[in-house]
Parts: sequence; structure tokens; C-alpha cells
Amino acid sequence: MSASNGVRVSVLGLGAMGAALATALVEAGHTTTVWNRSAGKADALVALGATAADTVGEALTAGDVVIACLFDAASVHEVLDPVADRLAGRTLVNVTTTSPEQAVEIAAWAAGHGVVYLDGGIMAVPEMIGSPGSSIFYSGSEAAFEQYRPLLDLWGESVYFGEDAGLASLYDLALLAAMYIMFAGFAHGAAMVAGAGVTAGDFARRAGSWLTAMTGGFAGYAAVIDGGDYTVAGQQSLEFSNLGNMIDASVAQGISTEAIDMVQNLIQRQIDAGHGKEGFARIIESIKHPR
Repeated sequence: MSASNGVRVSVLGLGAMGAALATALVEAGHTTTVWNRSAGKADALVALGATAADTVGEALTAGDVVIACLFDAASVHEVLDPVADRLAGRTLVNVTTTSPEQAVEIAAWAAGHGVVYLDGGIMAVPEMIGSPGSSIFYSGSEAAFEQYRPLLDLWGESVYFGEDAGLASLYDLALLAAMYIMFAGFAHGAAMVAGAGVTAGDFARRAGSWLTAMTGGFAGYAAVIDGGDYTVAGQQSLEFSNLGNMIDASVAQGISTEAIDMVQNLIQRQIDAGHGKEGFARIIESIKHPR
């Protein structure tokens, strides 16, 4: 058995994601103990070779590394506070979705109990774990990240952002924000053409290739934003980007304009401030500086 798969691991929380993480560990040969609040969810993992713990305390005692994949920050405290003494001296890798502020708070709690802390943000769905395209962001203890990286790499590409425990969560939520707004735009477009008898499936086939092509523009927008000069030649102006026709067409179809109203408001604020001739990337100033 190699050093990398000689680590004893305990996984707390066996929802779809926790079960996927635990499965990858068991299949790689790690001694894996699992715990879940409700009974029965450990059965499939036990059949693979994991050990089910009856209590959280038993699970903590069995592992050198403890993986917490729970519902939210409150559940992390609910599960771990009563048994914090058993966690002392171990490494806690918390991949529960939290805010950056909550991650920092849990890191401070861990330090106060003699626990090495690594926060994680999973950029994958359960089915992707261990497959190309899966990545997990980490921040917190660099020493723990380096020591256990062979284990972490079982789940996907491991990316470390620094000692600030909130950075992984911040980056995770920022990317999810981009994703959800993109999906809302897709839903709006599908609703626009639905009245003409176009199915969401038909629209998706056209939208997929179009949006994929448009993501190639991210680097250009980023260069403008980082440079801070929204007057650089070659940009589409804010005035040209006015979404009035899109809003009117949506109203004519009898659908909500909430999704595109948000973008139009960001554009209009910059136009009202006298920047209409400048590039579309300037909407970031509306976002960075709320009214």
C-alpha cells in the first residue's frame, strides 16, 4: 500500500456528493469510515469496503483526515461542536458549501480546538467526481493541502488559493454566480421563442454553440477591466448594447423581463453617468459600486 492510500479517512455526510467523495476514497484503497445522520445511506459504501460509524465521535476517532460534506455552516457546528475534543490533532477538510465569512469563522473555530483546517469548494456535480472536468478549490492550511494532495486529487483537479480560508468559497460562489446568471439568460431566451412553437430542446441546440463561442470573449473583457480603460477601440459601446428592443419583444410575448431588466439597469446606470460611448465591460462598475 502506498503512502498516499495509507491515509485513514472519515467522511461525515452521505448525501449525493458526500457518497461520491467517499466512494472514490474506498475505491482508491483508503481506510474509509463513514457517518450519516440518517441510517441506511452507508449501506452501499459498506458493501464496497467502508466502515460505518454509529456516532460522529466514532467516525472522528477512526480518521486522520475528516471530510465534512454537510448541509450548511450551521450543520457543521451542530455535528462537530459536541465532539470537538475528538477532532483535535486531526485535519478537517470542509467541503460543505459556505460563505467566505463562514469559512473563516469555521477555520478560527478549528484553530481554537487544535484542528488543522482546509476549506473546499467543489466545482462539479456528484457524477463528475474523479472524472476529467471535476475540480475542487481549496484554501486554508497549505501544509495540509500539500500533505494530502494525492488523496484530494482522487476527486478532481485540486487548486489551492492560499492561507485565507475564505478564498476557495469566494471563488466557488463567484463562478456559480456566473453560471446561474447564464442559465437564467438561457431560460429567458427559451421563454421568448416558446410562443412561436420552438421547444426548449431546439433552442438549447442553438444556444449551446452560440454561448460557447461567446465565452471566447471573456479574456478580452478581462483585459479591458484589468486595464481600467473602457474607451479602448474595438469595444461594443454601452449605447449600442441597449436592450430596449429585447425588452419590448419579451413584453410582446407576454413573458417576464426580470432577467434582462437586470442587465439593462447596469447598462443604463453607466449611460446616465455619461459613459454611453464606452465599452460594455464598464457594467462592472455598476456592479462594484451599488447605488
